[in-house]
Amino acid sequence: MAPALPSIVRSRPRIVSALLWGAVGWMAFLALVQGYALVVDPLVTFGRAVVIAVLVGAVTAGTAYCLEHRVAVWAARRAGSETEAHGGDGKSKS
Repeated sequence: MAPALPSIVRSRPRIVSALLWGAVGWMAFLALVQGYALVVDPLVTFGRAVVIAVLVGAVTAGTAYCLEHRVAVWAARRAGSETEAHGGDGKSKS
């Protein structure tokens, strides 16, 4: 049997999703800085890179929280319009 999810995950999935997107932004920025340092020359010190990565993660999380419901509505509308009948023949695309 699968373990039960913590109550915060069940009660606030939008916040958890935004925090996970923030973690993705944080790690992506650090990977890009490290890759640049390996290929060319270090852009910033490690401490500065972590501070900037935290800022990038916070902005990513905030943006994900603000836009998530809009993207979901847009995707639902788009999915609904793609399966509607076209050309008046009563046949759907799917």
